Amino acid sequence: MISIIISTYNWPQALELILSSLTKQINKKNNVEIVIADDGSRDDTKSLIIKYQQNHSYIKHVWHKDEGFRKSIILNEAVSKSIGEYLIFLDGDCIPFPDFIYQHQLLREQGYFIAGNRVLLSKKFTNRILQQPHIINNIIKWRLFNWMWARISNSVNKFFPKLRLGNGRWRYSRVHDWKYPKGCNFAVDKDTFTAINGFDESFTGWGHEDSDLFARLIHCGCGAKDGRFAVPVIHMWHNNVPRDNQPENYKILMQRVLDPSIIKSKIGFSNHIK
Repeated sequence: MISIIISTYNWPQALELILSSLTKQINKKNNVEIVIADDGSRDDTKSLIIKYQQNHSYIKHVWHKDEGFRKSIILNEAVSKSIGEYLIFLDGDCIPFPDFIYQHQLLREQGYFIAGNRVLLSKKFTNRILQQPHIINNIIKWRLFNWMWARISNSVNKFFPKLRLGNGRWRYSRVHDWKYPKGCNFAVDKDTFTAINGFDESFTGWGHEDSDLFARLIHCGCGAKDGRFAVPVIHMWHNNVPRDNQPENYKILMQRVLDPSIIKSKIGFSNHIK
């Protein structure tokens, strides 16, 4: 079974676009659940999730009180509530394409985690989608010409997000590169996630908790498999969250990167296993 872990915080409009896409891809045959890792959102997010749960029983909502940026904690908690043996992580500002789950399944390979990529939207284009959410259904079906025009007009940063390539050798060219993967879109076996004790909750505030996870995955022998031209997501523009702790978090990250003996997080997933 596959568990899709969606992190979210006070952006129900974006979350609804994500759920709308994913629920169209899930059926009894592909055996998928959605676990929403909610970092303390208000009741409007809860109401949206309840609406979707009425018709989609495979959606779970894992919430904790808003005490600042605690993404690592809520992600670990969400994984502890999941039942899938394979985890796909998706940020709450990233809309998946209609073949997102299918392509992730094709890329899945023992000994590797999948490093997906993203198509960045401009502020203007993001606002247009938020004002007219129905148009996302047309956008994700765009042909090559439409994407090229959107790129030329600086609405997006990619020319070929609909291009799909197979399992070529080039997908293994960055297996030891912890900098390339993005926390907004990646997949890993739950056994491997458990072996490194998940996200390290000693990272406080925004910054580098995902890179730390990738570095430790690589240290434990799990390589990064390039997910470009297979599992892109549409990343909606938004203001940056406060990054006061970024310098300290980066310092910790570099200590981890330079020490391959560091595999397990100090405070992590094991705290959520009952």
